[in-house]
Amino acid sequence: MKWEKRVLLIAAPGEQDPLLQQQRRIMRRWTAAAAERDLAVVEIVGNDVTGASDTSASLRERFRLPRDGFSALLIGKDGGTKLRRTHPIAAADLEETIDAMPMRRQERH
Repeated sequence: MKWEKRVLLIAAPGEQDPLLQQQRRIMRRWTAAAAERDLAVVEIVGNDVTGASDTSASLRERFRLPRDGFSALLIGKDGGTKLRRTHPIAAADLEETIDAMPMRRQERH
């Protein structure tokens, strides 16, 4: 997805994780704005990955994600980590961070 999409990478130990559920609710309300900003969502829940073909082990290793806790990362089109949180990222924080990116500013002109 590098150079094509920004990625919100969400990792949680299991489906019932309350932080995972909260991040999903945030993203459901922010679907149109996320699409406008070329944002794809990749989830690692336990050993299952949705939104990418990588394995959970390779993603956890590459992005230094714990198996037993919640993490949310915003990854820019350049592949760099722009935000890293151990709690859900608010839509306003995603919007502000993405809209400040140089590539995003170029896209709007």
